[in-house]
Amino acid sequence: MKTKSGTSIDFALDLDFSEILTNPILDIAARCWADDRYEAFKICYRSMRIIDDLVDNQKSTGRILSPDEQNLFASMIDDWINSMRRRRPTDASQENLLDTMERFCLPLWPWEKLADAMTYDLYHTGFATFRTFRRYTEGAAIAPAAVFMHLCGMQAENGTCTPPVFDIRSAAKDLALFSYLVHIMRDFRKDQADSLNYFALDLMMQEGATLEDLQRAGRGDEIARPVRDLFARYRSLADWYRDAARRTLDRLLPSLEPRYRLSLELIYSLYLQIFERVNPEFGCFSKEELHPTPTEVQARITATIQAFESD
Repeated sequence: MKTKSGTSIDFALDLDFSEILTNPILDIAARCWADDRYEAFKICYRSMRIIDDLVDNQKSTGRILSPDEQNLFASMIDDWINSMRRRRPTDASQENLLDTMERFCLPLWPWEKLADAMTYDLYHTGFATFRTFRRYTEGAAIAPAAVFMHLCGMQAENGTCTPPVFDIRSAAKDLALFSYLVHIMRDFRKDQADSLNYFALDLMMQEGATLEDLQRAGRGDEIARPVRDLFARYRSLADWYRDAARRTLDRLLPSLEPRYRLSLELIYSLYLQIFERVNPEFGCFSKEELHPTPTEVQARITATIQAFESD
């Protein structure tokens, strides 16, 4: 089996997704990779979860943090990042991460951007404007996606790593924002139950939606027209970034090895599968409605691989 460039993609025949169909989409996609790069992916994303969970676990309780608590958690994030900057690991996980970053030529800035976003979360509830939300995604969405894009685009030969020839932030931006906006719509009810709101207040006001409207819809009550209009607005924004992501991928993918091209196609395809389920006019925005079943995920993976093979 050959691609247009003559590179074998027989690896696709050996992929078994049966046990990971409920995993995060990035993990599903990274299973296409060579073992060493997949292990690097796990190390990197585990470290990002440490920072993310430090904040999310506090906010999901619905309790307002005191100023002292906010400062304490912010200092913990600062200490974590500063120890990485100084290359003085405080534990085995940081040491492992530093080794991985050196081996795979990874920059530190994605972790710094993530730390900035999580610090924002500590001191704010929600987003006053979509512009503020967009800045927040530099750390919450684009930074992790840039790490993924780096690991896709780097070259490894004879134990030597060469960074990607393209700018990983620019390459990751549109796909990350498409994915993140889909996340917001998919996880709407869960986030409302956890006292989290990712819809920007200025767009809510423009559509006439209130926090109380969102809370009622999140509980499964009748969905007010302004909430449906807000979902339509976010679906339109997601579609804009989807189109931009597709154009970026079409430009970028020919420069990548087949298994890394396929992994990015899987990310796009699996988020598109969720996006297609968002029905602002008639949907109820429930988990059952917006989360594809494992059987549906497997079918989409199979279709994506078949389309990839036939290119």
